[in-house]
Amino acid sequence: MSEHVSISGSAARRLSVFKTYKLYVGGKFPRSESGRVYEVTDAKGKWLANAPLSSRKDARDAVVAARKAFGGWSGATAYNRGQVLYRVAEMLEGRRAQFVHEVADAEGLSKSKAAEQVDATIDRWVWYAGWTDKIAQVVGGGNPVAGPYFNLSSPEPTGVVAVLAPQESSFLGLVSVVAPVIATGNTAVVVASERSPLPALSLGEVLATSDLPGGVVNVLSGRTAEIAAPLAAHQDVNAIDLAGAAADDGLAKELEIAAADNLKRVLRPHAVDNADWSATPGIDRMTAFLETKTVWHPTGSLGASGSAY
Repeated sequence: MSEHVSISGSAARRLSVFKTYKLYVGGKFPRSESGRVYEVTDAKGKWLANAPLSSRKDARDAVVAARKAFGGWSGATAYNRGQVLYRVAEMLEGRRAQFVHEVADAEGLSKSKAAEQVDATIDRWVWYAGWTDKIAQVVGGGNPVAGPYFNLSSPEPTGVVAVLAPQESSFLGLVSVVAPVIATGNTAVVVASERSPLPALSLGEVLATSDLPGGVVNVLSGRTAEIAAPLAAHQDVNAIDLAGAAADDGLAKELEIAAADNLKRVLRPHAVDNADWSATPGIDRMTAFLETKTVWHPTGSLGASGSAY
């Protein structure tokens, strides 16, 4: 009897196991190579966790991982990419309670409001999963030409895309900028919200346990300006989404100038709030990182009549 009381007392005094948040790069979970961390607090200033403070080396490593994964991911069928993205949505649904807790802390929301944000985020992921094998029908097709040719245009992914996640919308905004990039066959290096990085780092855990190949999405946390600068100037980054620089016109301009060195595609930031991220997104963020390949092919002739097929 005394032993039973002792065990119960021990359980009552049990210390919580704090979660160690790590980066997500190349399908693995490294700490920052610098060894640095920074404190993440909730909307009231209460300590939540220590997040990795990524360095320029971390950014370069993430680009290498994204480039390595690009061939396989862009070469997969659009239908297969849709299946993989839907699997991610399934995993998000299974960890819904965790994300509700993290979003509530990150954005200072009530539990019910945070649940609405998480539900909208999962729905947004499913929405983009459904577009993977349909976007080509919308933006591609046959073109009429003056000559005996077939002229066909089809969309292709741009390559490695650096994504600065929105600062205020830690989860819905994050998925709204990441999902369209990978749905169209690109790979991504994501810089999480500087103030609220925990939902993004947890998303990395979901991606790792889904069918998404390592390196397709790489998640970095830390100072947005510090990480974004080497990504904007990196010669092996093909495009950059500046959503996370919406509140800093000076930073956005500096990054756009750096991106011009290798003619990166740049998606300029817009001042948005959480309500805007809840709106139906349209296809603009998918087409922003697609390139159009046009193929000419002679139709040939059939017999003396000169008719063509």
